[in-house]
Amino acid sequence: MSGQYWKQVHARGLAVPEDRPLGDLTAELTAMLGETDPELRDGTAFPALSTWIGRGVYDDLLVGLGDGMAAGLRTGLGETGTDTVFRRSWSARVIAECLERDNARGLVSTGTVLDWGDRIATWLLREQDTRGFVPGKGWALAVGHGADALAALARSPHLGTPELTVVLDVVADRVLQPVDSLFVNGEPDRLAAATMAVLRRDEVPLQVLEPWIARLAAGATGRATYDDRDPHLAGGNAEAFLRALHLQLALGSRPPAVRSDLLLVVVDALRHTNPWLSPTGASAPV
Repeated sequence: MSGQYWKQVHARGLAVPEDRPLGDLTAELTAMLGETDPELRDGTAFPALSTWIGRGVYDDLLVGLGDGMAAGLRTGLGETGTDTVFRRSWSARVIAECLERDNARGLVSTGTVLDWGDRIATWLLREQDTRGFVPGKGWALAVGHGADALAALARSPHLGTPELTVVLDVVADRVLQPVDSLFVNGEPDRLAAATMAVLRRDEVPLQVLEPWIARLAAGATGRATYDDRDPHLAGGNAEAFLRALHLQLALGSRPPAVRSDLLLVVVDALRHTNPWLSPTGASAPV
């Protein structure tokens, strides 16, 4: 349908049109998630799907919708610099909405949620296109949207301590992966928010969190050899993540039970990764 049709839908407060089957409307909106025009993708398709999910339009169809979005995570996976990233990234963002609806209403089975979680994690760790804002095409932001999906997953009552620990491992694995450019569009903050969603469940003990932080700190202190690559690429994302986590632990609302102890662990990690900040420490980096 034309863009004008969807403008009219939005003008009517996103009431579900009665002139076409819901399945046809959903298929069209799903296809639009892969559009390079941000007005169609960010401004039309995602708000419509998100609103309808939140209003319960898909309550009896949530499994099918989530499965369809999970299938979109495979579209062009492995490519970088191509337009397929939009379908993958925005599919993840819609899965987050499906998960939040289930968190509120309990509409799908544990097996379904865990399957979605597995597919989110597999995609996020294999995603090669980590661009944030793409000039002329708008937000790709795959890592940021993946973090949003992990946060929604972490809030799911279907997840227990083992699954929540896996979510933390996925966050660390993503942060520590080699990159050609650092995250500059808020991805560390959103990954930290996903971590806070895990921590607020108060199910992962400090004895699990301490080595997890130590792993990140070790990655943050890594530096690439001096060749034609920026040495900061080796640990810059991990360092940014630790800083974002520290900020959210220190200032965030609804602190987890381990907040005080974990803050000390994170501060110690930041001291280790920034020895030049100490009055008696090393010189500041070049």
